[in-house]
Amino acid sequence: MTLPIAERADRFQGYRSPAKEVLERFGIGVWSEVEVTNDQGSTFTGVILPRSETADPLHVVLKMTNGYNVGIAADRITAAREVGYKRAVYKIPEKEFPVDPALKRVTLLGTGGTIASRLDYRTGAVIPAFTPGELYGAVPELADIANLTTKKLFGVFSENMGPEQYIALAKAIGDEIASGVDGIVIGHGTDTMAHTGAILSFMVQDSPVPIVIVGSQRSSDRPSSDAALNLINSVRAAAECDIAEVMLCMFGPTSDKYDLLHRGTRCRKMHSSYRSTFRTIGATPLAMVHPQRNAAGSYFTYLSDDISRRDPTRVPRITPVFNERVTIQYYYPNFQPDVIDALVDAGYRGIVIAGTGLGHVNKPLYPALKRAVARGVTVVMTVQTLWGYAQMYVYDTGRDLLDLGVIPLDNMLPETAFMKLSWVLAQTEDASVIREMMCTPVNHETTPREPHNGYLILQGGLPEVEKFITGHLK
Repeated sequence: MTLPIAERADRFQGYRSPAKEVLERFGIGVWSEVEVTNDQGSTFTGVILPRSETADPLHVVLKMTNGYNVGIAADRITAAREVGYKRAVYKIPEKEFPVDPALKRVTLLGTGGTIASRLDYRTGAVIPAFTPGELYGAVPELADIANLTTKKLFGVFSENMGPEQYIALAKAIGDEIASGVDGIVIGHGTDTMAHTGAILSFMVQDSPVPIVIVGSQRSSDRPSSDAALNLINSVRAAAECDIAEVMLCMFGPTSDKYDLLHRGTRCRKMHSSYRSTFRTIGATPLAMVHPQRNAAGSYFTYLSDDISRRDPTRVPRITPVFNERVTIQYYYPNFQPDVIDALVDAGYRGIVIAGTGLGHVNKPLYPALKRAVARGVTVVMTVQTLWGYAQMYVYDTGRDLLDLGVIPLDNMLPETAFMKLSWVLAQTEDASVIREMMCTPVNHETTPREPHNGYLILQGGLPEVEKFITGHLK
């Protein structure tokens, strides 16, 4: 059983520290560059790091020469030899960000996501770098791309983003556009980045400039970090890209070959730790962003013609509203009707259902859904398959739900539907207007069809897939 951090810390109070004892026995200490051998004969080379205040005293932690950290059980260390001393300074150097009148103006709005960062080994916390000087010290290439201004709106983990932050962010975007910037970058944690992309696509319409949301799967102190390249490519997209929409900029493949620009309403985080975690669902990404110019002399390879192009004369429509009484319900077998009744009794005004197949739920839910609609609750249907459409006229179940007043939302993603319904219900209570707004696309949240290459899942282990992987991904 894994104990909470506080309880683990209590257990070790007054407890002998095997890590400290082994360091004293071999005459080495924090910041010593050492060769350590364990009882299996494995040798590790690296620098001994300070123990995090919340870590246990049972391991010695090394920063290895390859940049990764490894924890070695202290009671298994059989030999240790100091070969040098290398006290690390984990402070990002701050330099004055140069201004070049020939470059475009880009504003980076911070929400709390880590872009450039250092690791505080005392606490184990990642400390973000954010000022222009810090970012320039960490990623000097930015100075060759744009004149960058940073504004920290708030500092929250992405799971704590909500209506208050969405509204403030939409208003800040409006202010920056009014000030004449050429593009906007939003630093954001990756966990709910797609949710923010969706809501901003509704709150900020007809933008004259690119609005690019960016994050990193791995912090900058790690050798495999995607932070610097994501930041470089997002700033370049904001400054130079011709697509003036809300987009997400993250790794395309797991390697650092290019980033992808995903439309805010059609994007989803699909893996908890891969750097190539974001995917466009039911469509294709808008563009590739390359670290160097491609054969056409551009940093961008556009993958879609159906885009809103940059236009400095366009006046944006900012509608920063959000109704908090909306929920998503993921349907599962034996879903009980009292869940729907409880939501209605609690005052919820909108329910997004992620249904099975073409948009289905079980028959015992029918009376509860009918009661909900009768009490003015908007119930919409999406599909939990993510790819494909809610086609509720095909089977009896779907037609019955349509008769109850459930609104099918074609191929809108459940999270996007949640954000749109929250935005719509903040503007009207008229059922016919709600239906029309939900079924009328604002920014490609529903599409007339999905492209033939918009759905592609490669199942590992199959001969044809392994042949493709070995032939293309080396």
